[in-house]
Amino acid sequence: MNQRRVRVVVTGLGTSNPVGGDVASTWEALLAGRSGVRPIDQPWAEQLPVRIAATAAVDPASVLDRVVARRLDRSTQFALVSALEAWADAGLDAAQEAGDLDGERVGVAFASGIGGVSTLLSNYDTLLEKGPRRVSPLSVPMLMANAPAANVGLRIGARAAVNTPVSACASGNEAVALAADQIRLGRADVVLAGGCEAAIHPLPIAAFANMMALSKNDGDPTTVSRPWDLARDGFVLGEGAGALVLESEEHARARGARIYAEVLGTGITADSHDIAQPDPEGRGGTRAIRAALADGDVDPALIAHVNAHATSTPQGDVAEGLMLHATLGAHVDRVVVSGTKSMTGHLLGGAGALESVATVLALHHRMAPPTINLDDLDPQVRLDIATKPRELPVGDVAALNNSFGFGGANVAVIFGSAS
Repeated sequence: MNQRRVRVVVTGLGTSNPVGGDVASTWEALLAGRSGVRPIDQPWAEQLPVRIAATAAVDPASVLDRVVARRLDRSTQFALVSALEAWADAGLDAAQEAGDLDGERVGVAFASGIGGVSTLLSNYDTLLEKGPRRVSPLSVPMLMANAPAANVGLRIGARAAVNTPVSACASGNEAVALAADQIRLGRADVVLAGGCEAAIHPLPIAAFANMMALSKNDGDPTTVSRPWDLARDGFVLGEGAGALVLESEEHARARGARIYAEVLGTGITADSHDIAQPDPEGRGGTRAIRAALADGDVDPALIAHVNAHATSTPQGDVAEGLMLHATLGAHVDRVVVSGTKSMTGHLLGGAGALESVATVLALHHRMAPPTINLDDLDPQVRLDIATKPRELPVGDVAALNNSFGFGGANVAVIFGSAS
């Protein structure tokens, strides 16, 4: 590991997602193999080709002050709930109240793949039905892509950079990578990183379904998301957010913070292959993983666990397997791989952040969560996939979190166990 640069650690975690409204309930659900996929119980879903989704376990508006919630798109509600949990978990709310935190050294990197789509579409409906004077004056600050990051930054008093990476389904993981870079470059001591999405709406569902991206399996909803299974036929749309507090190790230790894990290395590449389809050989993702290994000077033999992107799509799941073989070599047979989207569905811009939370928890608790619904492993996928919780080795180990997105975006983040 490279000892010459600033070391970045994870000191706080937060989430609200289809299997839990906070970190504790989420981790319990993941280890139990509990699916968050449900029928969409709304009249507008009746005519859609897909009528299931991984809806949130807890309505974020019920957690926030009612006035605050009404001024935020649902995606930003998820972001704020998750960010405030992570902030408190890191003990920074208390530090802030005591005046022990310099806002000019605090940043935010919070992503969204689509932004405030519900606000945009509902206000367009209002425009058509009731005229321009009835459009909400809050529409733009609610629907803009950087609304989650901006509102999180306002809430925690961040006065360093407040950024919004947008790289489709890789956005949340890219936010973690950007946050680590901000700290290593000396631009901040603390960065609250994360990603969110709330796109369970007729238009995105119809669009994803028509491009053959969503599963159209009409069986038990809890069994539809099935990464690496021969019967997989597309992803299940999810909603929610994940958040992590990253800070320099020096800053964290100076204030006596609990350290969950270290961010060892990050890698970001593009396929330049297709706007929606992955490179079938996984070359861009392979380069991202290799870049993350090189960035952190990480020996591939240190990797004990992978939280895979694994969306339950026919091409993507196979390509990711090729990436892992290409980068980890023979050691891949000793790496425990999990596909948590089998339970949470696909949170798009929030996926990488939620899965970063899961990856850090796996290292912290030395336990890899299972992949559910894997009944018939695709023979093209030669990986050691956990189908029940699996213990991870003691000692210094690392875990890889992969995220890939439309447009050919690839992001790999490697976390190391806390020492």
